[in-house]
Order: sequence, then C-alpha cells, then structure tokens
Amino acid sequence: MRYIWMALALISAAPALAQDFHVDPTFLYRHLPQVAPAKAGLSSATAAWRPMFGEGDANSGILKGVSRFGELTVTPGGNSARVKHDREENVIVIREGEGSIVYGGQANPVKANDFVYIPPGVEFSFQGGAKPLKAIITGFRIPTGVKIQMPEKMPVANIAEVNLTEVAGHPNSARYRLLMGDTTSKRDRLAVAHTMVSLYILELAPGGTNAPHHHELQEEIYLLLDGSGEMVAGSGMNGIEGKYPAKPGDAYFYRANATVGFYNAKDKPARILALRNTAPLVIGLRDR
Repeated sequence: MRYIWMALALISAAPALAQDFHVDPTFLYRHLPQVAPAKAGLSSATAAWRPMFGEGDANSGILKGVSRFGELTVTPGGNSARVKHDREENVIVIREGEGSIVYGGQANPVKANDFVYIPPGVEFSFQGGAKPLKAIITGFRIPTGVKIQMPEKMPVANIAEVNLTEVAGHPNSARYRLLMGDTTSKRDRLAVAHTMVSLYILELAPGGTNAPHHHELQEEIYLLLDGSGEMVAGSGMNGIEGKYPAKPGDAYFYRANATVGFYNAKDKPARILALRNTAPLVIGLRDR
C-alpha cells in the first residue's frame, strides 16, 4: 500500500514539475507603437526611451551580444541624458526630425535617415531641433580582448547616399542598402563596427521574398518600416513553417541560428531595417 501512495504522490507532482521547466524562445516579438516608455540611460524629462529589446525591457533574457534596441524621442529643443559605455558600441538611425548628437563634447547636426556609429568609451547625448527627433538605437557588447579602433570623428552618413544592390544567395526581388559593417567590410558605406556585422535596409518588391535562412553564430533584428506581409521566425520540419502576419512597427529579435525571412504582400513594396551581430558564445548549463 505504501508504494501505491508513493506512486500516486509522484503522479500528482508531475504537472508542477513540468511547469517549473523553462525553455528559452528562439525569437522575441514587439510592436513599437505598443511599447511603453521606460527609464534608461538616455532618458530625461525631454527624452523618452521605448525599449523593444534589452535595456529597459524586462523580458530580453535570450540576448547575448545585443544590449539595447529601442526608439528615443527627443522633444523640440530638448536634451537627452549623457551616456558612455566602456565596452559597448552603439548604432543610431535617425527616423524623423532633426537635431544634434553631442559626441565627445562636440555637437554634430543630424537629420532624418542619417545613420551614426558611436564607439565604446565615447560620451554622447542628443539635442532636439525644431521638430521631434526620433532615433532607433542599438547597442552591442564588445567582449574583453577585442581591440577597439577609434575613429577620428563621429562616423555619419545618410541612407540616400547608399545605392540598392543585390546580395548573392538572395532572390532579386529583395535588394539591399548596405549601410554599415565591421572594420573589415569592403561593401558597406561605413566600415567602423566591431561586433556588429551589418546594418542595412532591405527593400522588397511587391510579392518579393527574403528567402528564409539562418546565421549559426549571429543574432539578428528586423524592424518593418513600411509594407506588410509574413515574417518568418523559427522553423518547423520544412524549415519555414514559422510565419507571422507583419505590419509596420513590428520588431523581431532572432537568437543565433534561428530561421529568419520575410514574404512581402503582393500589393506594395516593403522596407525592413535590419542589424546583425556576432553573438558571444556562452557555454553553461542553460545552453546544454
């Protein structure tokens, strides 16, 4: 009889044990218009940070190399707080408005569609202009031992300066503006980063496809700027089963080796802001 009671006790405890088991997701999803402001390093009375992934977001535990991804809005004439990250690089894309980035104490004018690189160890902040300044900011951790190459002045360029190009291995219905790469890049407008591999704008023709694929050692972020379609996130037995309806403002973070892709709707073009970085390899019990 005692063994029967023991067996029944184990069976009754099984659901509780199963509920305690946790599996990390292969991707994260946010919709930017629904993200509430949160306090972060750049936040001030005149600068609001809306975190999608990383700093300020409580549910970004699967991020390895990405420290932050979100949108900063600075009111006209306003100022953000000043920040400096000793072992992080930041990539900035100005989405709307105009103003300045104060880089190492020097104000640098910026406008819509500018993209900027902030190396580690440089203090920076934002100043608003006549209109609200909106910037997408992504931070990347730089492991100890990586040698930092410091630019003489703030690296900045504009998306309009970068031509569309095809990339080998992808359909010709998907074309790319290769904005920024690492210091070894020969194809990007700015070759300045260290752990960030690629910042680009992906433009798809109506009905175009960014073929589902994965990067074994790299994390990736997609933010749908314009258009609609189906975002591919994760894979099933055929490798492309994870399709999700997508609309402007949808953002996806993909952990290393996750399947990523996009099927554009047939009625109009689409644009995606994308970033890819080398993820540090963290070996521990949670990764086994």
